[in-house]
Amino acid sequence: MKTQPGSPGEGSGPPAPAAGLPPPAERGATVIPDRVVARIAAQAARAAQSRRAAVPPDRGGSEAPHASAAVRTGSVRLHLTMDLPYPTDIPRVCERIQRDVAERVAQLTGLRVGEVLLTVRRLVTATDSSRGRVR
Repeated sequence: MKTQPGSPGEGSGPPAPAAGLPPPAERGATVIPDRVVARIAAQAARAAQSRRAAVPPDRGGSEAPHASAAVRTGSVRLHLTMDLPYPTDIPRVCERIQRDVAERVAQLTGLRVGEVLLTVRRLVTATDSSRGRVR
């Protein structure tokens, strides 16, 4: 049995261009809004905070991480704000969280992460988490 060009049995050549469509490079670009990248970064920060700083995601004493993002021409700058447990090795934990978030955001969005600025909002002790939030 012979197969017709473009039939499911062929599979040896590239797909034929769609009739009437411009080449892929001229069709446009996928744009991911800043707020979407920020939400992805906040989720990645929550996971990294749990893994790197031993802060459970539902811990009563610490607030969820906050993120903002600025996307420009295929690159993104992130700013994270989060709580960390006390005592902890702050520089080491922050570096690991920044790296984890950058890798996850790049993986999910396809953007190059140029910078991850991390601000530690406050240090949370075990007594803070047992009493709830302390301001």
